[in-house]
Amino acid sequence: MTSDPVPKSSAAFDVCVIGAGVVGCALARAFTLAGATVAVLEKAVDVLDGASKGNSAILHTGFDAPEGSVELACIREGYALYHQVRERLGLPLIRAGAMVLAWTEEEQAGLPALMDQALSNGVTDVHPLTGAQARGLEPQLSPAVRAGFRVPGEHLIDPWSAAHGYLLQALANGAVLMRQAEVLSGQRSGDAWHLTTTAGPVAARLVINAAGLWGDEVDRRVTGASWFTIKPRKGQFVVYDKTAAALAGHVLLPVPTKITKGIVVCRTAFGNLLVGPTAEEQDDRDHAAVDRDTLQALMRRGCEILPALAGHEVTAVYAGLRPATEAKEYRIRTDLAESYICVGGIRSTGLSAALGIAAHVVRLAGQGDRALPEPVWPQVPNISTDAARDWQCAGHGGIVCHCELVTRREIEAALTGPMAAGSLAGLKRRTRVTMGRCQGFYCSAELARITEGRLAQPMLARST
Repeated sequence: MTSDPVPKSSAAFDVCVIGAGVVGCALARAFTLAGATVAVLEKAVDVLDGASKGNSAILHTGFDAPEGSVELACIREGYALYHQVRERLGLPLIRAGAMVLAWTEEEQAGLPALMDQALSNGVTDVHPLTGAQARGLEPQLSPAVRAGFRVPGEHLIDPWSAAHGYLLQALANGAVLMRQAEVLSGQRSGDAWHLTTTAGPVAARLVINAAGLWGDEVDRRVTGASWFTIKPRKGQFVVYDKTAAALAGHVLLPVPTKITKGIVVCRTAFGNLLVGPTAEEQDDRDHAAVDRDTLQALMRRGCEILPALAGHEVTAVYAGLRPATEAKEYRIRTDLAESYICVGGIRSTGLSAALGIAAHVVRLAGQGDRALPEPVWPQVPNISTDAARDWQCAGHGGIVCHCELVTRREIEAALTGPMAAGSLAGLKRRTRVTMGRCQGFYCSAELARITEGRLAQPMLARST
């Protein structure tokens, strides 16, 4: 079984990032490229195992973000930076555009204010649509659509490759990843923090809390108190078969409410059609269960938007948790006197804003004057539909997962290297294995044989 390296030196890192979600991965990359020595601590067996594992994979422009907010600034900068780095890291970008649609008289009345907000937020290419114009762009829309507006700059991306790419670049340039390294306590002594973790002690001059759903608890463990409270918000999703993807070219967005952006219908980077998420408050931070009634309501809503969806099969259902707090805004707080920065409350826009958040925090920390002159740029293996896949290349060793066309070579590659998969879920996020129609029914036995003794969290199935 491959293990992450445990630092042998007693010397302090410049920066310790707690949490390997998309924001933590982006922070690790930004500080490493700024010339810092960086350690990333993740309590799970794999990265992206918390809030970042379940998202709708949309690269947002920030057209509906709170005006003048840190969130808006981070989304806009993150959006621009993603476009700058994506080709060098091998990250996908599917140009879809979005349509904000009104289905009731009340929603229609709210469209002008939303368009004004978009313009104030610097998204100047939005334009209004009548119901007929919306249906002209998306013929499968229900005739019940009243009006809307188009946001051309909204794109689809892979929900996981971005974070993988950010962390891989950090590791390629000297950062250290420690998984199964839950932070238990912290003590400030001299010019360094001394953290006690389940993987051993770690010392760092600057600690950044990016622990997502556990951000307030990490605050308390490290500093003794927390200034915010995580209120987990569950989102359930329905994923339709690949035949349904042809029903919508745009990301179909509702008019948002004060609580949620609402139910979205959009294609995925893997060729399916997604409906979701819900917005359900709960206390449990570890489990995001799906329930039949809610999923059926999602399916009904999807069919109300795209009536032809009723003729398509559901491939999968899942749920994710967002680290909402008692306040809507991001909970980013800096205590440079104590060399501690908390990056909390990064809810549904974290994927779009991650690079912007990281750049913002680097500036808050006063870093960047030792930037690496020639950093290494690793390429993330493509698993999206917008570029060639490994099964199309010679010498791949055969296809293991036929639903998603995942090759043996892809699986072997994901089980090795500086960020080798630690679980079946982590392997899925790197390759798409078990994500298709059969949900692993046909390939699980072979996967168990391939991964035996190589995962920190072994598969339940045993090779025969």
